[in-house]
Amino acid sequence: MSALWREPAPLVLASKSAIRMAILKDAGLPVQARPAELDERAVEAQLSGDGANPANVAGALAVAKAIDVSSRLAGRLVVGADQTLSLDGERFTKPVSRDAGRSQLLRLSGRTHALFSGAAIVRDGHVLWSGVAEVRLATRPLGEDFLDAYLEAAGEGALTSVGGYQFEGIGAQLFERVEGDYFAILGLPLLPVLAALRSLGALAS
Repeated sequence: MSALWREPAPLVLASKSAIRMAILKDAGLPVQARPAELDERAVEAQLSGDGANPANVAGALAVAKAIDVSSRLAGRLVVGADQTLSLDGERFTKPVSRDAGRSQLLRLSGRTHALFSGAAIVRDGHVLWSGVAEVRLATRPLGEDFLDAYLEAAGEGALTSVGGYQFEGIGAQLFERVEGDYFAILGLPLLPVLAALRSLGALAS
């Protein structure tokens, strides 16, 4: 257990995301993964039907995931996270196939989109903290030949992130400019999460 960690048990990550797990571990937090048992698409559909914008959807899904896992782990601190992508008000989800990923990237080509990264900290079903970070990403104009080569090189990894890119790897080649937090692009607004954990007494301050 990290000398900085003040809880008797590790932090629980309500996700199977390898990059979110790595972000927390690299920051010195003891963490265990317990993916939420949640129909995310159904929750998204309900939120959209209620008029929620992409930022609110990211925040609500992060909370829902953390609450779902927290309900099965009494006393544990649970962090949930989610991302949404918005282009001119339209919300994108993870591509379900290589062709879908290609189609999304063509739509993002030469344009600037918003990425919303939501996170929540929950214990025993009670939301102790939640927040949403916004990042603006300017995609460079993408040629057909480049997209084919990129998707071939990225493989299944292109299907694991909203928008069809993995910014921490080869996906960085897609962009001209970003405005916002690097960790939020990867899927977890780390610095606000760490600040919240310190304020809750879970991390040494």
